[in-house]
Amino acid sequence: MFNKIIESNKYVIENAKYIQINKEEIKKFANGIQEVNIKNWLYNSPYNLLDENVEVDLLVKDGDQVKKGQLMGTVKGDIRILLVGERTGLNYLQRMSGIATYTNSIVKLLEGSKTKLLDTRKTSPNNRIFEKYAVRIGGGNNHRYNLTDGVLLKDNHIGAAGGVKQAVTMAKEYAPFVRKIEVEVENLSMVREAVEAGADIIMLDNMSHEDMREAMNIIGGKALVEVSGNVTKENIAKITDLGVDFVSSGALTHSAPIMDISLKNLHPVQE
Repeated sequence: MFNKIIESNKYVIENAKYIQINKEEIKKFANGIQEVNIKNWLYNSPYNLLDENVEVDLLVKDGDQVKKGQLMGTVKGDIRILLVGERTGLNYLQRMSGIATYTNSIVKLLEGSKTKLLDTRKTSPNNRIFEKYAVRIGGGNNHRYNLTDGVLLKDNHIGAAGGVKQAVTMAKEYAPFVRKIEVEVENLSMVREAVEAGADIIMLDNMSHEDMREAMNIIGGKALVEVSGNVTKENIAKITDLGVDFVSSGALTHSAPIMDISLKNLHPVQE
């Protein structure tokens, strides 16, 4: 998939007059995609992939609060390169800044409670590494990055195994003893089964406030507790009085509004 993106970019750029691709930088970026220093992502993409001589001067760092109209940075280089890379650069900067800002607004609603905010794997294609980083910058925490990071038994797994107890038993037989096993439950009966089966983490999915409170009594500290299911900025405050350990929200990455950022005042400079 990433190679297709690279080829698409190469086609666009090679068909623009006088534009030369920095092919070595693109190859290096593609081969080391997992090692990209996201804190300085703008240095790697898009401008230095196109021309290593472009100068990027960021006036704010990740996590800084910014105000409307504030100058966040400057770029200097071949005007053709700046125009070619403008939209890609802004798309990433706007989206990641929007995710961090939305995450931070929810983190503030959880202040004073023990509950930690988690993201999910509901990220956009090829952008998970960036979007999960943006969540952390906003003060949130990352849930699993991929399926190998932990065992999470959801409704389909439980159904296929024949029940909560059977699913947990099978997971324990398969997973290393150091790996935690989380079980998604939808009612109080499943909560009791998860506790009896020895689940490390119990996720209360789309349960009513009253049932979640009763679930906390049933669990009684025998497992960590996560709340999930349609959690948004508008309703998350209702969860803080339950004393759960975690609350996860897919909205952090699939519904965060973008931040309005523009590249303005491009002009020739005299050397």
